[in-house]
Amino acid sequence: MFETLIRGGMVVNAEGISHSDIGMAAGKVAAIVAPGEAAEARMVVDASDCFLLPGLVDAHAHLRDPGLTQKEDFSSGTHAAALGGVTTVLDMPTDEPWTATPTQLADKMAIAEGRIHVDVGLQAVISRDLSLIPGLLSLAPVSFELFTADVPDAFLFASLDAVAEALKAFAGADTLIGISPGDQSILNGSATRDRSGAIAAFLDSRPPLAEANGIARALVAAASAEAKIHVRQINSELGVETWSRLRGMADASVETTPQNLFFTAQDYEALGANLKASPPLRSPHDVDALHAALGAGLIDIVATDHAPHAPAEKAAPYAAFADIPGGMPGLQTLLPTMLKLVDDGLIALPGLVRMCSRNPAERFGLGRRKGRIAAGYDADLLILDPHQPSTIADADQVSRAGYTPFDGWAVKARLTNVFLRGREIVRAGRLVGPAQGKIVTRES
Repeated sequence: MFETLIRGGMVVNAEGISHSDIGMAAGKVAAIVAPGEAAEARMVVDASDCFLLPGLVDAHAHLRDPGLTQKEDFSSGTHAAALGGVTTVLDMPTDEPWTATPTQLADKMAIAEGRIHVDVGLQAVISRDLSLIPGLLSLAPVSFELFTADVPDAFLFASLDAVAEALKAFAGADTLIGISPGDQSILNGSATRDRSGAIAAFLDSRPPLAEANGIARALVAAASAEAKIHVRQINSELGVETWSRLRGMADASVETTPQNLFFTAQDYEALGANLKASPPLRSPHDVDALHAALGAGLIDIVATDHAPHAPAEKAAPYAAFADIPGGMPGLQTLLPTMLKLVDDGLIALPGLVRMCSRNPAERFGLGRRKGRIAAGYDADLLILDPHQPSTIADADQVSRAGYTPFDGWAVKARLTNVFLRGREIVRAGRLVGPAQGKIVTRES
């Protein structure tokens, strides 16, 4: 007997859509049942004419805990994730302190326990002290992060030599290194050329050239060190072209974000501080190139870079646009923004699952339990009703940021239920029950 049986739905995996019922028990998908096949369950959920998706895996989020909890914390951030159908959040290490030592990583795991509404995987930062890496590996973070620009010196790998040496330190390790493709030399040079503080100065400090050079450097270094890497936040035509030409050199994947797929630098005039983040938004031509890359299958993962700030921090006066705290919320809106791409005909539902469930789960070491609806996998499931439209609204956001840049955007479907390891955690837009999330670690 199943604990729960979901009847009448259309199961969406990255490989396609099928009419199937889903039996769940002991936190797992126990069986995929043919429609109408006899089966007993303690609870039956009617999902007739609805789509059943695996829970989303957001591979790039900043939950701000510990140390920056005026912006977000484990509870508020994972509450937003749950309401948005993100059942696994991969949390970046740039809190206070940065997650750079085994003790800091273990402490962060302990802080999260009992407070998270969805599952959370933690990522560690690579510092200049490479001797810390073996101890961090022993705790099985889902990935490591390597930064090449715009970070404190203790975490800055500004040259090809520095990047290559850091990657060599992972020889023989089965892990993933995320690399943000910036260029510190361009950042430094732009600061001497334009001190106006205008939006244009911010754009010039982080141009497509910096992104493209960072991508090329990351791929060449990864090929040399035989390292597995993930390139963060591609968002320019030059970056896409560089990635397209060189990606076969190394074991590498790439991500972009919803904001990069929808907004341009022209939107700064209307939304200003609420859109300010790094990398900066690009031109309409760059957005078109990203859309083409989606259609061509060149984008492996869409993640949010959820990076909220307290409203007062965003609203405060700053001498320069570059000084505005960078980042915006995204966890609660990942699913509806991806559904907007479906509505617009840029992707299909299996493509959404590929980029937001299967690929991030597999790439970040969770692929034997997350990212698909199949027997033996965690029963992280979404019920999506295609007959109920929905609208993204500031008033519904539970992140401490208190807004979304997608306020007022409408999509043709509505998320009605969310299950985490077989237990319903969201119904009709509200949490059901206490926090049930767990810390997940990289599979060995």
